[in-house]
Amino acid sequence: MVNPSPNLEISENPAARTVTFNVRVHPRAGRDEVTGVMDGALKIRLRAPALENRANEALCEFLADLLKRPKSAVRILSGGHSRTKRVVVDGATRKQVESLLLFEA
Repeated sequence: MVNPSPNLEISENPAARTVTFNVRVHPRAGRDEVTGVMDGALKIRLRAPALENRANEALCEFLADLLKRPKSAVRILSGGHSRTKRVVVDGATRKQVESLLLFEA
C-alpha cells in the first residue's frame, strides 16, 4: 500500500469528463505498479522497455486497466520520449486517480 500524497497535481475538467496529470515512468521494472508521487507526478514502474514506443503503449494499457476505462480513453499529451509524461484520461475523475495511490490495483 502506497501512502497518498497531496503533491499529486491533477487537473479535472468536469464538462469534458477528463482528468489530466503527470506520470513519471520507470521502464524495465520487475512488475507493473504505482509506487507513489515524485515532483507532482504519479510514479509508475512498467515491465516494458522504452524501445519502439512499447513503454508508452504499456503505460496507456496499465492506466486504462487501473481506471477501468478503454485503452482508447488514455492518451499521452506530451513527453512521449521522456520519462515524465502528461496524460489525459477520458471518463475518469480526480478521485479515481487519487485512489491509485491508496491501493495497488
